[in-house]
Amino acid sequence: MKKKLLNLLKKEAFFKEKVKLSSGKMSTFYIDVRRVSLSSEGIYLISRLFWQLIKNENITAIGGPTLGADPIVAGVCFLAHQERKKLKGFLVRKTSKKHGRKKAIEGVELTSQDNVVIVDDVATTGSSLINAIKKVEKTGAKIKKVIVLVDREEGAKETLLKEGYHLFSFFTKKDFFS
Repeated sequence: MKKKLLNLLKKEAFFKEKVKLSSGKMSTFYIDVRRVSLSSEGIYLISRLFWQLIKNENITAIGGPTLGADPIVAGVCFLAHQERKKLKGFLVRKTSKKHGRKKAIEGVELTSQDNVVIVDDVATTGSSLINAIKKVEKTGAKIKKVIVLVDREEGAKETLLKEGYHLFSFFTKKDFFS
């Protein structure tokens, strides 16, 4: 399953071109995971990998920075339900909404009783993950894991480690250049 997903990502989501990343850095390649995570086969494979990794742990909620985490959260929650396991889903905004309830975290409410996994599609510097983690920590929920599909190996792992979190990734930059 992992090999099939990597082949799909290489074929559909990997581009060797100069682009500006959300971190502001310039890069000679881009991995547009949404081209895969928003396809039926892609979200199935991605969700299965994430779910297999966490299903036997005491995780009560899954979420991460919107937009990269959105399909992953939905897909994993779907699989959890199929296996009759309760799992809350949430998405973290960069900044709180300026209208409505002005929330920074959308979805189900998190409490101090929740054990959380933070997910995202791609990690570069780790700043969006740290932003999400800080907002989730304010709810009192306990962050048990931080998982991304792809680590670009540009500082995210080190950034998270400084904050006391280990970053797990299914793939790294090396996988796309081998």
